[in-house]
Amino acid sequence: MRSDTWAKPVNPGTSMFEDRSLKRTFSSAPQSVTSFIAAVLEPSITVLALIVATLAFDDPLDRPTLTACLLVFALSFPGLNRFRENSLAAAVDIVTSWAMLALILLLCGYATSSLRYFDNRVLASWAVATPVLQWLSVRLGSAVQRRQAAGARESRAAVVVGAGSLGVKVAKALSLSELHGIDFMGYFDDRSDGRLHAEATSRRLGGLNDLAAYISAHGVREVYITLPLGSQPRIIKLLEQLQGTTASLYFVPDVFGISIIQGHLLDVNGIPVVAICETPFTGTNELIKRLSDILLSTLILLLIAPLLLIIALGVRFTSPGPIIFTQRRNGLDGDEILVYKFRSMTAQDDGDSIPQATRRDPRVTRFGAFLRKYSLDELPQFINVLQGRMSIVGPRPHAVAHNEQYRQLIKAYMVRHKVRPGITGWAQINGMRGGTDTVEKMQARLEYDLEYLRNWSLRLDLQIIVRTIRLVIADPHAY
Repeated sequence: MRSDTWAKPVNPGTSMFEDRSLKRTFSSAPQSVTSFIAAVLEPSITVLALIVATLAFDDPLDRPTLTACLLVFALSFPGLNRFRENSLAAAVDIVTSWAMLALILLLCGYATSSLRYFDNRVLASWAVATPVLQWLSVRLGSAVQRRQAAGARESRAAVVVGAGSLGVKVAKALSLSELHGIDFMGYFDDRSDGRLHAEATSRRLGGLNDLAAYISAHGVREVYITLPLGSQPRIIKLLEQLQGTTASLYFVPDVFGISIIQGHLLDVNGIPVVAICETPFTGTNELIKRLSDILLSTLILLLIAPLLLIIALGVRFTSPGPIIFTQRRNGLDGDEILVYKFRSMTAQDDGDSIPQATRRDPRVTRFGAFLRKYSLDELPQFINVLQGRMSIVGPRPHAVAHNEQYRQLIKAYMVRHKVRPGITGWAQINGMRGGTDTVEKMQARLEYDLEYLRNWSLRLDLQIIVRTIRLVIADPHAY
């Protein structure tokens, strides 16, 4: 994926993930009932809709149908928690996600010649009923949550300890949690008003020594401590004072200055450990990611096999040299891998200094320019995916020489190698394609790559694949 058009770098305050309440720094320890319901609700509705449509047209629940049910559940699990979204946003999100999933299923059915096992009336009814039922379930769930949050028993008074910038961020987050029934009361801080955040001054309720009495008098149920780690003696003293209350205590670490990737709590033989930077592909996520890569890359290679042969012949007869060009790249955990591409240049640089391609680069052959324009030279990398060296979606691999250069210039640059590199990625569909001839361009690409690592899901991968196909067809401005 390439382009000389560069989009504006990610602004954490206006990120798509934050707008959809997906952006996260640390994952919660116990999964809430709402999150669990959302995770199983969408795939369950999708499967039940297929079963009901099959029975409605008197079709048997045979092996192909049951196999389709298992495949659908695996591809759609876990479902997203859309209970906070308004009706229109939820509808658009559901239809878009369902269209992507339906396209994947259609391609699978076409490649395996299994569509003939299903009645067209069943498929059409299923395609229409599924998003409607999903939307109705989301609206019902939202109504139930709002009713519970409105109840006096569910409303929880909360205070924030620390009236600095972090405390204000936490207070705003609590105030927006209307579905959780949180009533933010104010701040507690020992500092004078002149040293407090401007937005917190008017809501300061007292000093730290006043907190325990305030909790008892006003029935405060949640306390969020945002004091810096350097205030450890004050934090310990505060915790001792609050032991006589029944309030739930939460410590909010100030981690906004570092790159947190898949932060969560671990238990190492009874010792609590905080994960700061970890790959999202562990446990079942690793299995889901690898199985989806194998399934989709196999399917794609079968579909494009004739195209691969035509391109190979074109490269062979239009310029001297090998058909496939291999280059050293950094893969998972920074290990060196060999990445395959159709040769598009007369030169094959793979040393310590590799000049990046530029517009009207004299090294690019005429046929190679066509391949690069439509990213066709990248197609052999689906073989890299089957080998386990790459993934279909992930941060684009850079030449080893470029990595050695930028790891010295950009903070947290090598974090992008916590996952397998991808043929396409979140950065590429947001305009970060092509040459990175400045540190600013590479920094912009890195920000998107890290956002992908923080928010990975199978649904996001499918969305990126579909948008990549659309982008290559509609905006072929590579070089």
